[in-house]
Amino acid sequence: MSETLTISDSAAKRISDLIEAEGTPGMRLRVSVSGGGCSGFQYGFGLDDQKNDDDLVFTKDGIEIITDEMSIGFLGGSELDFVEEMIGSYFAMKNPNASSTCGCGSSFSV
Repeated sequence: MSETLTISDSAAKRISDLIEAEGTPGMRLRVSVSGGGCSGFQYGFGLDDQKNDDDLVFTKDGIEIITDEMSIGFLGGSELDFVEEMIGSYFAMKNPNASSTCGCGSSFSV
C-alpha cells in the first residue's frame, strides 16, 4: 500500500485561506481517521500547529498536511480535495482504500 497523500489545487488553496484567516504561523491541516460514523470509520480535519513524532507530512505549494502513522494505513494513496457545490463546501477524500462510503462522504468502510 502507498504511504502517500496528495493534495488537490482547490484543497491547497482552501487550506491556505484557512491558515491566513487563523493568523497563526506554522499551522497545518491535520487529517485523521477514527472509528465511528455511519460506515465504520470517519475522517477528521482540523488546523494544528503541533507535529508529533509519528506524523507524516505532505506538501503542495508550501501548504502542509499532516497525518499520523495509524491513519495513513487507511489513507495511503488518497487525494485530499476541497469541493464547492450549491449545497455547501467541504473537504473530501478520494480514497482508493474505501470499499464503501456513506451518503455524505464523511465516513467509509474498508
